[in-house]
Amino acid sequence: MTFPGGRWIEHWDPEDETFWKETGERTARRNLFFSVLSEHIGFSVWTLWSVLVLFMGPEYGLTPADKFLLTSVVTLVGAVVRVPYTFAVAVFGGRNWTIVSAGLLLVPTVAAFAVMEPGTSFSTFLLVGLLAGIGGGNFASSMTNINAFFPLRKKGWALGLNAGGGNVGVPVIQLAALAIIGANGGPRVLLGIYIPLILVAAVLAARFMDNLASVKNDTGAAKDAARDAHTWIMSVLYVGTFGSFIGYSFAFGQVLTTQFGRTPLQAAYLTFIGPLLGSLIRPLGGRLADRYGGARITLWNFVAMAAATAVLVAASTAESLALFVAAFVVLFVLTGLGNGSTFKMIPGIFQNKALGKGLAGEAAVAYGRRLSGASMGLIGAAGALGGVAINLAFRQSFLFLGSGTGAFVAFLVFYAVCFAVTWAVYLRRPVTRPAAGPAAGAEPKAQLSHAEV
Repeated sequence: MTFPGGRWIEHWDPEDETFWKETGERTARRNLFFSVLSEHIGFSVWTLWSVLVLFMGPEYGLTPADKFLLTSVVTLVGAVVRVPYTFAVAVFGGRNWTIVSAGLLLVPTVAAFAVMEPGTSFSTFLLVGLLAGIGGGNFASSMTNINAFFPLRKKGWALGLNAGGGNVGVPVIQLAALAIIGANGGPRVLLGIYIPLILVAAVLAARFMDNLASVKNDTGAAKDAARDAHTWIMSVLYVGTFGSFIGYSFAFGQVLTTQFGRTPLQAAYLTFIGPLLGSLIRPLGGRLADRYGGARITLWNFVAMAAATAVLVAASTAESLALFVAAFVVLFVLTGLGNGSTFKMIPGIFQNKALGKGLAGEAAVAYGRRLSGASMGLIGAAGALGGVAINLAFRQSFLFLGSGTGAFVAFLVFYAVCFAVTWAVYLRRPVTRPAAGPAAGAEPKAQLSHAEV
């Protein structure tokens, strides 16, 4: 049995190994590929202003604080729109919403093309920057959609690949900006490249993707996910990983130009390295979590992030550019690993909750898939808000201290909090559940391996 691209699939059971081998895997991989393409361009549009500000020299009349505020509001909108984008998959279908969300990227790109010149007011730049925030929503709808296509045993890899491919949109647009700046081109050249790419992504989604009927019309899952404490606990952890990734992606170039006196071209030579490596390693974080448990990988990843941040504090204080860049790149890599491991934890957590309720078989799988898909949008939105906090922290640190050192100290403290939360909630003691059946209370409790989360 095969499914032509672009049609509604009524029956979808990836946990059935026969179904998966004969039909499911091929269809899931096809949808994953074109989902990554659309999400990739969405990330590029979302982080568009992190590179446009590098083109904006003194003739634009913007201070460093203005630029940090501009990138902050773009990040904020990207975080907020992730919530409705998550639920749009259940309302319209994954394929249908991918077409719409890809097409919407034309709005901020064309608007930026129209206003990107000296003499434009700061308020106009802020307004157009707000429009670019919609690119951040593509991640949430894409992750919710792809989560439904893959079996639990492969979700870490699939979600990591989906998100990592999207995250690569950040360094790709930074590399494109580097090439254009190096060739003495203007920002409109960069924008002109992306307009046709957006159209291509929308057309390919229409041609090759599918809608899953089992996901449609399940908007009530959002309320259930919002009521669950694990959604908000995982949101804190994702602020530490993805919030760091997207926040540093927006801020890295500005820190180099403001604190270390690099020119826009010199900054552009460095800014893409960290986001690129962090994006590429995200699937590995998911793969490691599949094998060793998401909670364990996440825990030790926060230890390493704290250590890298401590080095950044030292490098910032000593004004050592080489050490600063090296530590920042390592920190980017660790955010990518953490992004993969935290998102692997989500399906496992809700699958465990299903088993704890006495559900089994397809009922447990459906429960876990339903809540994990809905929670991913909320967690993704919260994580993106971490990027807003990072840019605002840098803004305040530069205003009051003249450097980013104060912001890095605050980030170090937060990573310690994330470590404590991971250990206390998911690793301090075994997760237990009552055995299934009406007499479950009288039977011994079953121990769940932490590898499941």
